[in-house]
Amino acid sequence: MFSYNRCSTCRKALAWLRDHGLDHDVLDIVQTPPSRELLSEARNQFGDRKPLFNTSGQSYRSLGAAAVKAMSDDEALDALAGDGKLIKRPFVVAIDGQVLVGFKPEIWAESLMN
Repeated sequence: MFSYNRCSTCRKALAWLRDHGLDHDVLDIVQTPPSRELLSEARNQFGDRKPLFNTSGQSYRSLGAAAVKAMSDDEALDALAGDGKLIKRPFVVAIDGQVLVGFKPEIWAESLMN
């Protein structure tokens, strides 16, 4: 799980994982963002890059929605890989390789507890 310690959603997600007895590793998304390759796989899984962006974050607002929209997929992946705060968090890679972004307990239960 890629997480940010000042993110309340990440803290809720970590508590949920602990409460459900699910083993997990935690990486600081700012210090160690997901690799460009992993972000590319996530984009392919979602069929779009939009779910990968933390649209409410300061890094996204600094860039501006129009600038992000104007980026090519390669430029967007480079930007995401270069600034972990641009990435929707928490960013989780399940054992089967499925990527989850954001915290929705019902989706996490379905994806992580099977």
